[in-house]
Order: sequence, then structure tokens, then C-alpha cells
Amino acid sequence: MSENLGKVISINVGLPTEFEYKGRKAKSAIWKNPVSGKIFARGINLEGDVQADREAHGGYDKAVYAYAIEDLTWWGNEIGRDIKPGELGENLTLKGISVNDALIGERWKVGEVTLEVSEPRIPCWRLGVRMKDKTFPRKFTKALRPGAYLRIVQEGSVEKGNSVEIIEKPDHALSVRDVFEIYTQTHTNANRILEVSKMSDAWKSWANKTVQKNKFDS
Repeated sequence: MSENLGKVISINVGLPTEFEYKGRKAKSAIWKNPVSGKIFARGINLEGDVQADREAHGGYDKAVYAYAIEDLTWWGNEIGRDIKPGELGENLTLKGISVNDALIGERWKVGEVTLEVSEPRIPCWRLGVRMKDKTFPRKFTKALRPGAYLRIVQEGSVEKGNSVEIIEKPDHALSVRDVFEIYTQTHTNANRILEVSKMSDAWKSWANKTVQKNKFDS
């Protein structure tokens, strides 16, 4: 199975930047800038990209963050200004593919690289700092447009203009948006997360605790 649905509009990378937050020094790599040419994807990173907080934003399950240009355009209309590729901290700005509706475990071929959809992005206060709006993480959550974290399954190079080809879809219906909504709003369908083998151990642990709490509360 293969579907050519979209293409890479921009590849964005960044190194950790120090800044002051509430009177204290903090560090984040949410400031991403577009780069040109072939960029290698290996291990848990794109070449030239580093996550400052590996526990919250990095590691195998969160190696690459993808967001759709269509969603950036939507946000631009919401806040009244253009949002540039990389501004929300995404590594891959994509066009023509519904990132939020991608299924957990879905695999994409992008250039030489095979990527696997792993989980939604959960916003934190750093996104508010990046957008110069401390309320933005709440707006981001309410909008249900989280974007997707991706695992690097097959290493290789990727560059602007590459097609995004869906080469494998799992036999379930749990999307990135579904997981995000369960986590941020409902909690009542956490059992759906446990039914998907490609969910990370961290997400399964959260879902299991939530299911047990729901049983106790009821």
C-alpha cells in the first residue's frame, strides 16, 4: 500500500537557547529555523537539531516533530499574523497530509527516510514563550491541532520538496488527534490507548493509571 499525499515544505532545526523565565534561567530548542539541502535523519534527531529537554521533547518516540502548513495557516488566521515554518517548533512542515488525523503506528516514506507516527505533541509553557503569549498553550490544546511526533525507523536523508508517502497503515482507528483529545479533555476513552501496540510505554503507563482511576471513581 502506498499513497502520495503531500510534500515537505520546510525542514527546521535548532539548538538549545538560554532565556529568562519568571526570573530564572531556562533552556529550550523550540526556536527552529529552516535549513536547505539534504538533512540526515538518524537515531533520535535530524542533523543539526537537538532537544534541550529529552524527557519531555526528545528520545526515540519523539525524534521528529511534524506539523501541517494548512494548520499553520489556520493559526495565522486565528491570531491575525502569518506563522512561519518552524515557528511552532516543528522539524518538518508538511503540505497535503492531515498530520492530526494520522493513525498511531502509520508509516511514512519521506525522501530516503521511513518515519512512524508515535504520539501527539503536548504543549508546555515553552510554547507560550516562543509565541510571546502565555495563553497560547491553552489555545493550542483547545484547537485539537497538536501535530505528530515521529520515530525514525529507517535512517537516511530528507530535503525540502520530498514527497510524503504513506506506506503502511495499522488496523485500528486511533489517530494523533484522538490521543490528544483523550489526554487533554475526556480521559474516559483511555482504554483505546492500551489497545494500540505502537503506543509508547509512557503513554500506556498513563492510560493504564487513568483507566484504573476511572474505575475507582465510578
